[in-house]
Amino acid sequence: MAEVGDSGGPRDEGHDGTESGHVPEAELGTGETPVTVPRALRSSGPDRRKKLVLHVDLNNTILVSDAVTGQGTVAALDYFLSTVTWGKMSRHATPPSLLPPCSDAVSYYSQFGRITGFTSADGQRFRGVLDEHLELLRWPEGAKRDRELSVKGEDGRLYHWILPSFFQLLRDLVQDGREFAVVFRTFGTDLPRVLKAVSRALNEGAHPLFPDLPELKLSVDATPGKIRCSQRAIVLSRAAERVSSREGERGLYRYLSSVRGVGGFQDHFDWWATNTFSIRGGKPLWVDPFDQEVQHVFIDDNIRQNDEDTIVNPKVFMNPGGSDTRPASTSELYDITLVQTDLLRAVSEPTYFTQRVHICLENYERNLQQGAA
Repeated sequence: MAEVGDSGGPRDEGHDGTESGHVPEAELGTGETPVTVPRALRSSGPDRRKKLVLHVDLNNTILVSDAVTGQGTVAALDYFLSTVTWGKMSRHATPPSLLPPCSDAVSYYSQFGRITGFTSADGQRFRGVLDEHLELLRWPEGAKRDRELSVKGEDGRLYHWILPSFFQLLRDLVQDGREFAVVFRTFGTDLPRVLKAVSRALNEGAHPLFPDLPELKLSVDATPGKIRCSQRAIVLSRAAERVSSREGERGLYRYLSSVRGVGGFQDHFDWWATNTFSIRGGKPLWVDPFDQEVQHVFIDDNIRQNDEDTIVNPKVFMNPGGSDTRPASTSELYDITLVQTDLLRAVSEPTYFTQRVHICLENYERNLQQGAA
């Protein structure tokens, strides 16, 4: 691998050579089986009355750190760059991006694995990208340090622990008049702390960039739940609540569709590992293309169009109100109900998550119309 160039996605908890996050209109819904509903159930555009349930990963999605691997802000961002830089044996180099620039490109991470200090060694040409985004992550100068919302990096500087673009998303959705809920979904151990930090921002106005967040009146369920998978069933539990697929998968979908405010569940990492980190063992997501009232969207940096190396396992209901589901490939639902996080853009663009959610809303409606036609 003589040269390092463009981008891919991290395994820790990828599309063609188009600009990161962009899907050509002609390719929308061109997966193996388009998501379709009867013509009578179609609407003419993104319906603000439809509830939106956002399933949001933590590490390398809204957090630039990882408690499990012990990575601080600098190391986590440096590592992400190794997953979104590409090369091939012939000399080739392009800017970082989520997707490979050509069919024979391979990411630095997939070739060499997790490397400490990527931008200090083979990835030196990307040191400027790292420094630029670290500067954008700096905690506001003059603002008091908040032990829940800020974090000291390995370089001794103070950084945002939760990306401001996430809080901007919450503000934008409320201002848009849309009913929504946020469900954090992580394999890691940061969930209790994240729920506590988000609660401080939403209930106490503790974030220096978003002191008006309490006006949004969003509740936070600070009790972490669990999702556990086996060959027999998928079981979701939180406090005294327990729902199992043994009674049919529709019950799990109804439960997740009914959640309000902000909460979260720890997914089953061992099950993903048992299934060789493939779609078969990924975080389950139920999609009902017949539901006129709720749309689910999953945002995760490890969503990839290669189903042998992706983190979300979509299950699409086959009939209105039924319990039978079919598996769906990532490419079928990419940028429709699945969003692969571009961490660099999430850091640099305040409305990044808002943009991605609106793209999913628009693509979902367009896909339904194309399928019905």
